[in-house]
Amino acid sequence: MTSGGKTPKAETDGARIAAALERLAPVRIEELPPVGGSAFMWEPAHGGLIAVAQVSGVALALLKGIDPQSDTLLSNTKRFADGLPANNALLWGARGMGKSSLVKAAHAEVNRGRQDKLVLIEVHREDIATLPQLLRLLRGDARRFLLFCDDLSFDKDDTSYKSLKAALEGGIEGRPTNVLFYATSNRRHLMPRDLVDNERATAINPGEAIEEKVSLSDRFGLWLGFHNCSQDDYLAMIEGYAQAYKLKIGKDELRKRGLAWAMGRGSRSGRVAWQFIQDLAGELGQAI
Repeated sequence: MTSGGKTPKAETDGARIAAALERLAPVRIEELPPVGGSAFMWEPAHGGLIAVAQVSGVALALLKGIDPQSDTLLSNTKRFADGLPANNALLWGARGMGKSSLVKAAHAEVNRGRQDKLVLIEVHREDIATLPQLLRLLRGDARRFLLFCDDLSFDKDDTSYKSLKAALEGGIEGRPTNVLFYATSNRRHLMPRDLVDNERATAINPGEAIEEKVSLSDRFGLWLGFHNCSQDDYLAMIEGYAQAYKLKIGKDELRKRGLAWAMGRGSRSGRVAWQFIQDLAGELGQAI
């Protein structure tokens, strides 16, 4: 028995529990190793902010067929990085058309040659409910943070969208001025179409019934739509990749094989173009 009335075993158990709780507590961002200082993953169940050594992605110039969306998002991101007002952005629309690639490419482009880096933090869809916790960590930091959630959507019984609404434009604290939020989704209103239609058909007051669910997208001041690409855009994509990675193949053969690949997949998109280029590069024995 110790002087305080506790046994050595109880003290050991208490110290072990305290250490475990300390490991579970989110790490403050100023305590993280720099590792380029520009990219983190938000993982509240595994220590908080986890540094990312290198962000995967492609150069902005290689994203073809989305020039208007690219120009708009890049301008918005630059303004925010420069300390000027900017809007939260929702990139919605067709699958595989470069929505998430554009967010990462715009971040990289803005940071090119910039001393005070814009910090990119990826937030997983399942961690949306912890956004208030993350915002408390970032509020007051001298740096500027771009939060990014890929493939964001909500199902019928999912209520975590309320946390996102409050984080974007709500609550008594509001969104920190040094934080911006970008999301990608296949759904314009982030909700299933059949859910919206069902609410309209069965509710006593259809307008009020769907207002709570679809109003989330109104929190994004910037909407950028992505649509299925034409054949010309698809060919421009594969030709751009082939030129950038110096693939040893003639233009006519490249186009012929690229079209055959798209026909086999039953679709044309930026993702299909990239998958074709990876297959082609492997066949040619070239690294990309």
